[in-house]
Amino acid sequence: MDQQQRQWELNRLNFEGRWQGRSHWYLRSGALDWRSPSRVIDDTCYDIQFSDRDHGSWDGRGLLFAPEGRRRLALSRTGYNSGGNCWQFSGAGGQSSRQVDPTAERFGHELNVFAGRARSMLVLLWGQHPSAERCGWSLDAIGAVGFRCTHATQQDPARPQQSPDDLLKDLEGWPGERECYPHEQLTPCEPFAAEQFAIHPLTATFVDGLICSVPEWLPEGAFRLHIGCRTGADAFQQIDLVFDAHQQLELCERRLYRRSQIQP
Repeated sequence: MDQQQRQWELNRLNFEGRWQGRSHWYLRSGALDWRSPSRVIDDTCYDIQFSDRDHGSWDGRGLLFAPEGRRRLALSRTGYNSGGNCWQFSGAGGQSSRQVDPTAERFGHELNVFAGRARSMLVLLWGQHPSAERCGWSLDAIGAVGFRCTHATQQDPARPQQSPDDLLKDLEGWPGERECYPHEQLTPCEPFAAEQFAIHPLTATFVDGLICSVPEWLPEGAFRLHIGCRTGADAFQQIDLVFDAHQQLELCERRLYRRSQIQP
């Protein structure tokens, strides 16, 4: 199976379901306050169905940026990822701007982490502000949603929200494995280290175990985006998006950390 076909299959496995949750949006109004949401949408729902192995539909409501909060899309194997912005792992997937494009209005990412019938989504949107006192790209919106699939016979409970320091301290030293898009081979990686995750002043936690460490203002050269989710007491997934000196996406990597069964 070639790469495009495998990515479509992972997309089906990851996203099929009727995902419902409360959206928390943190929007820039002068400054960006990532501690208190400026907008909460109580009923956000993504209904994603596949009529056969090659076709499906995406029906979303409670969307912040769509007209009247609603959008519908047809899905197909032949048309999947025609723009090259989507990426999938087994248990994580999303879409990313592949470069910082000065002709575009936004530089954005949607990242989803799955655990059973739970889906944790983080959206990060930077906007270009050439007339601002500090010229460049600023992080203008963060969206965080803890989705649960309404088709599940039993709903996963809500996850507690920890402070960044507490969450990262709990993970210290956990052994891990890594894989790089589009390959699926897991290889051992170094144990989790908080200082290697929290590389930006903006290191914040959100609902459903979500955490990120990202630049509030994009630098001129290379940079990294770190996004993670504590999906359980003993499990943490991390997505790293690495942009090179030309601000093009060089690496999309997932790391899986689990608490060691051998306690010190």
